[in-house]
Amino acid sequence: MATGPEHYCEAERLITEANHVAHRDAQRGDGMLAAAHVHATLALAAATALNSHMAVHHDDPEIAAWREAAGVADV
Repeated sequence: MATGPEHYCEAERLITEANHVAHRDAQRGDGMLAAAHVHATLALAAATALNSHMAVHHDDPEIAAWREAAGVADV
């Protein structure tokens, strides 16, 4: 089971890889983009579920992982 930030990072990785693969194998590239879409959807669901939790628990490790995955600087 992956965390929300792990799904987010996997979606980004798959998109990048799909862009390279699609030049050689369009069908495989499309499959990778479909998988990226699933990971992005799961990341969005996790981020949405954590939204109210984030406002209260700033020191939660999952919150730190989201900030890192999203490239958000510490405040």
